[in-house]
Amino acid sequence: MTARPIDLNCDMGESYGRWTLGADAEIMPFITSANIAAGFHGGDPHVMRATVELALRHGVAIGAHPGLPDLMGFGRRRMDVNPQEVRDYMVYQTGALREVVTLAGAALQHVKPHGILYNMMEADEELAEAAGAASIAMKLILMVAASGTFEARCRKMGARVAGEGFADRAYQVDGRLVSRKVAGSLITDPRAAAAQAVRLAIEGRVRTLDGVDVDVSVQTICCHGDTPGAPSIVRAVREALEKAGCQVRPLREWMPRS
Repeated sequence: MTARPIDLNCDMGESYGRWTLGADAEIMPFITSANIAAGFHGGDPHVMRATVELALRHGVAIGAHPGLPDLMGFGRRRMDVNPQEVRDYMVYQTGALREVVTLAGAALQHVKPHGILYNMMEADEELAEAAGAASIAMKLILMVAASGTFEARCRKMGARVAGEGFADRAYQVDGRLVSRKVAGSLITDPRAAAAQAVRLAIEGRVRTLDGVDVDVSVQTICCHGDTPGAPSIVRAVREALEKAGCQVRPLREWMPRS
């Protein structure tokens, strides 16, 4: 039987100035795609360059992680933005990171909206279309919430889409993530996160916080770099996926073109 290919991604490079977030150096060896912040919610030019260099040393594919212009709120506060503004934010930040990657002798693989912007695109079809149009214009894979309305709309537009599942977050029965404000929304036990990742990859299913099984078809699995104990979680997820027979590889190596 052919091994199931799966990508393992993590949000990286979210430090800024003298403020440090995450354990990028510990996590990078175990992932296959890095979503690198581009300055609006986290990251700065120096952090971007250093994170790109770290990713390339480990053979990790690089993607842009554009967020809302909300550094104080880490891009997790809702803002009143229109589709053109969203497209501008995505292109501006992705363009900056692309140039850093190009100067390092590599190419950008994907783009993944950050934080509340990601959730807003799931709820608003016009914002989803703006993201899809931007990814098509930039010729990049677009990471979206798997099996959701955001994914369906962007696939219909012809975007090259990777459905994303989450190892370290709890799900609701509608397939969306449980709010971080709710107890149990974060999965901090490495074994539990690994088990959820394997089930997502192999079965295309996940058990919700309420104990209901829902279908989620994924091509990439995310672990958050700011989840408590993230390095242990990422390592456990990677090892469990490989033990289950998955080929853990960057999207660029196996995902069909649109």
